[in-house]
Amino acid sequence: MEEELKKVETEPTPAPEPPLASAPDVTVEKEKEKALLPPPPGAVDDSKALAVVEPEKVPETIAKKPSGGSHDRDVALANLEKEKSMSFVRAWEDSEKDKAENKAEKKLSTVTAWENTKKAAIEAKLRSMEEKLEKKKAQYAEKMKNQIALLHKQADEKRAMIQAERGQELLKAEEMAAKYRATGGVPKKFLGCF
Repeated sequence: MEEELKKVETEPTPAPEPPLASAPDVTVEKEKEKALLPPPPGAVDDSKALAVVEPEKVPETIAKKPSGGSHDRDVALANLEKEKSMSFVRAWEDSEKDKAENKAEKKLSTVTAWENTKKAAIEAKLRSMEEKLEKKKAQYAEKMKNQIALLHKQADEKRAMIQAERGQELLKAEEMAAKYRATGGVPKKFLGCF
């Protein structure tokens, strides 16, 4: 019986193992599922086209041995110091990523503003050229109308002159015919074709 007691006393009690990972939260799982599912057809997606995907951070589990003195304490302090420095590194990394994101957004908004001002300037120039062309078109149309009116006036004058000449020639022919009748003579050129 003493041997059994010695065996029981010599067998160290197993230290409880720390949990590898805590049970996942149900809401976190549902959010992950929603992120994987495509949006419904009528839903509007306001997210940006480019997104930075960060790897999931798995908490590091440290297997602790039963207390063994100052060495274990030094190891624990070293691990704590390491975790602290890693925390600072993660915070610095997040800060740098945020700075880079903000800088890129600022540059993108500057480019968009530049594009909008250039577009507005070009559109204003186009409108002014269209107005000038419309004005020139109206002036040219007016000029063409004036030329048509001038041609019409000249044609009327020529018609009037032809009518006047015809009237004079008819009158002259009547006078000559009356003279030949009175004198009894015959015109020298009879009907012009004989």
